Amino acid sequence: VCLTCCSRESMVRINQICHKNGVKFFTGDVFGYHGYMFADLGDHEFVEEKPKVAKASSAVEDGPEAKRARLEPAETTMVKK
Repeated sequence: VCLTCCSRESMVRINQICHKNGVKFFTGDVFGYHGYMFADLGDHEFVEEKPKVAKASSAVEDGPEAKRARLEPAETTMVKK
């Protein structure tokens, strides 16, 4: 549901109905140079891209530096949240 140009009371009431029924809700308005936007997506899943972490070889290096994970900037993985 997308809603604009309504009173705050109407927006809250309609959002509560949408949220209770698992319907995504968007509202917003613009007043000259200023505006607002609100989205209630309920429970949802998304995917985030994160860099892969390379495992350090403990046989080659030892000490605190060896225990730190190294990032491979060219390789990424997708994480579902």
